[in-house]
Amino acid sequence: MKELPESEQPLEKCVQYGAHVLSDAELLAVILKNGTRDMTALQLAQLFLSQKEKNLLNLTAMGIEEMQKFPGIGQVKAAQLKCVAELARRIAKASRLGNVRLNEPGSIAAYYMESLRHETKEKLLLAMFDAKSSLLGDEIISVGTVTNSLVSPREIFLKALEYGAVHIVLLHNHPSGDPAPSDADLVVTKRVEDSGRMLGVALADHIIIGDNRYISFRENGLLG
Repeated sequence: MKELPESEQPLEKCVQYGAHVLSDAELLAVILKNGTRDMTALQLAQLFLSQKEKNLLNLTAMGIEEMQKFPGIGQVKAAQLKCVAELARRIAKASRLGNVRLNEPGSIAAYYMESLRHETKEKLLLAMFDAKSSLLGDEIISVGTVTNSLVSPREIFLKALEYGAVHIVLLHNHPSGDPAPSDADLVVTKRVEDSGRMLGVALADHIIIGDNRYISFRENGLLG
């Protein structure tokens, strides 16, 4: 980037005008810092963004080994890029925490959307709430297809009781991007709902996350 006028160098632009004026490629170039003998950091960033998802989602879509196939990106730099992606995910999640409402499925879906929508395997997450409907915490219960054989109500309610939860919400993702519930989703939800009724820990909702979409069992009348 040294051959560019100083005012056009991404780092200097950031310092002078703020990070918001930088393009996606310029932001990435600041993180990459150095290019190669044949290309600048900005050109490397543009090459990186032109592949696969063709945007910043490459930071989550690509693994460390895949990133290392690009010239000038070694293991350390690839790990740094993955850390940037994880920071972005956590910032997005933290910014929504204060808006989580047990009786508003959309607020719960928004809070967990970035955590789940990019996953390539189904993950079942348990969100736990106290008597005042405040979020106590969450735990991953299973990784893989959400089926009777893999989801144990016992494990779910052991966690819920450990946290002292009064209400729980199940969330899981569909890597296909389509949040429509499967027959297995319906069966699992009924089992958990029935178990919770006996234990006095209410299943408030089951939310399926797709690609920037969600389906709430509560909103769709699929809970008793």
